[in-house]
Amino acid sequence: MAQALKWQLVAWNVAVLVDLPRASRPQFRVMEPKGARELLKVAADHRLGPLFSVALAVGLRLGESLGLAWDDVDLSTRTLRVRRALQRFDGKLHFVEPKSESSNRSVALPESAVVVLGRHRVRQQTERLLAGQRWRDTGLVFTTTIGTPLDDRNVRKAFRELLDAAELPPMRIHDLRHTCTSLLLAQGVHSRVVMETLDTYSHVMPTLERNAADRMDAVLTGSG
Repeated sequence: MAQALKWQLVAWNVAVLVDLPRASRPQFRVMEPKGARELLKVAADHRLGPLFSVALAVGLRLGESLGLAWDDVDLSTRTLRVRRALQRFDGKLHFVEPKSESSNRSVALPESAVVVLGRHRVRQQTERLLAGQRWRDTGLVFTTTIGTPLDDRNVRKAFRELLDAAELPPMRIHDLRHTCTSLLLAQGVHSRVVMETLDTYSHVMPTLERNAADRMDAVLTGSG
């Protein structure tokens, strides 16, 4: 309408009289340490359990978890690299670049997440042998039983089932990211270090990141 006024196509921009609605803040839930440990307990034997364990431990978005490749994971140095995400649009799954430059990041892994990923890799290798020629070598960490990318709708369904099994209230997978933030802050981790883990800031010292990962490990294992 403003442009139409400049072009003298209208005599008055009626849109200036409109009161814009207030943007509503999204509602989210976070888990207490006990709830987080209970979720990990029921997820331990589920084939998608490692996905939720890692997402909770380091605050990955769902798309980042689904796009994670084994080439981006170094269990020896306890780090993973976020380089892309798997998202659904136009009815199909697509790999996309991270949402911002800071989203492309390296994350320190808690030891418990390293253990989970190590076991998951062994399980995936077994599934590969069982699938034989049906296996599709995508290189992804979290896949179907034949190696293809996971459908986010199936992952969400599995998450709801695990919440029910753990007798936890309904929440979104993205709330694992909020829970990660909450648990780290509760452990006294500096807010800038927390934001580095979640990609808001950049260039926090690796020693501080490792300390944050160790504190998260203490929460999730109940040893802290």
